[in-house]
Amino acid sequence: MEFKIIQPTTCCDPSTGCCEPTLPVAVIGAGPIGLAAAAHLKERGIPFFLLEKGETAANIRTWEHVTLFSPWQYNMDEAGKRLLLQTDWQVPNGESIPTGKELVEDYLAPLTELLAPSIHTNHEVVAITRDGLDRMKSTNRSSQPFLLYVETPGGLKKMKAKAVVDATGTWGNPNPAISNGVWLRTEKELASLIDYHIPNVETNKELYANKRIAVVGGGHSAINSLLNLVTLKQKYPETSITWILRKKRVEDAFGGGENDELAARGELGLRMAECVRNGQIQVEAPFMITGIREQNGMVLTSTEKTLEPFDRLIVNTGNRPNFDFHRELRFESEAITEAVPALAPLIDPNEHSCGSVPAHGEKELRQLEPNFYIVGSKSYGRAPTFLMATGYEQVRSVVAYLAGDKEAAANVQLQLPETGVCHSGAGGCC
Repeated sequence: MEFKIIQPTTCCDPSTGCCEPTLPVAVIGAGPIGLAAAAHLKERGIPFFLLEKGETAANIRTWEHVTLFSPWQYNMDEAGKRLLLQTDWQVPNGESIPTGKELVEDYLAPLTELLAPSIHTNHEVVAITRDGLDRMKSTNRSSQPFLLYVETPGGLKKMKAKAVVDATGTWGNPNPAISNGVWLRTEKELASLIDYHIPNVETNKELYANKRIAVVGGGHSAINSLLNLVTLKQKYPETSITWILRKKRVEDAFGGGENDELAARGELGLRMAECVRNGQIQVEAPFMITGIREQNGMVLTSTEKTLEPFDRLIVNTGNRPNFDFHRELRFESEAITEAVPALAPLIDPNEHSCGSVPAHGEKELRQLEPNFYIVGSKSYGRAPTFLMATGYEQVRSVVAYLAGDKEAAANVQLQLPETGVCHSGAGGCC
């Protein structure tokens, strides 16, 4: 792929309407999409810094035991690959399917090492604004640099940037078990007995073996959790597994099956269907959870039924974006999905699968605040139809625009595998 390299130009005094020429671009979040944004910035010679509140790829490390359903060819960004190929890095087989651990070790960790001078880990962004302005002030707004407040091991730090790319994702901000999306005090009080991720049941078998376990959710994260429990049940047959869904028909959760162009994703649904047929998993569908209480375990209630106490819950009901740290910026989220507004009709899970979302880039991601972008799974809000390849194309387009290469920014192209309406896998990115 060819692109223009636009070097930063010297511009006039900020008071006349020009930004400070030496300021870098701030990227927030060192997951796959944030690292891809950094790779594109580095390739184009644009100064940047990347801020990560924990360690790089921290979210993926929480589900490193999970096998993705997309092969390597969809999980690597092209700019990241080009930079790594200048080293002794070995390209993974594009047709093989990695685990989360392999994704980190074989791609994200080497890319992190290459970008390391510009990456700041254990740096949590707690607020972003325009220097000297709050959200309400308009005069000379676009000429003022962004000001980021960052909590670090050494205390609070202030950092300036000419543009901000928020790639923090939604993983770690789970939806509750309650079906109407409301966090109840009782659920919070029982948090020590609830997993909001795909747990490694083999490593932590004492929490699950021969226990009463309920899995809540109808997407691929829930299916992964259930299949891991079925494997555990083969060794510990007293393990009780209940699958709780809001769907009217459990079959609607099985996905595209043999018609799925991602074979591994289709296989998950086929395996799940077999486990339900042979009685390894008890299904409660539709079941709308209205309450949780402690009574010799966790009792789940709906308006019509009460389910027996469970020793542990696995809640895989998706995630939601956190907008708290950019409240002083002029940003918008769509009223239903909380996605970037222009994306909402393109990604509606009632109409689109992961593979039928049309290509989109900088134009669709623009906010009212110039040079502020929400990218990656966070740009989708609560919609579960995000794939990493989509995020890679987003940041390629955004960085091209920031470089002044408007032609490349507008030329968005994306080919994704098709299936029926799909749901997020581990973090919605596989």
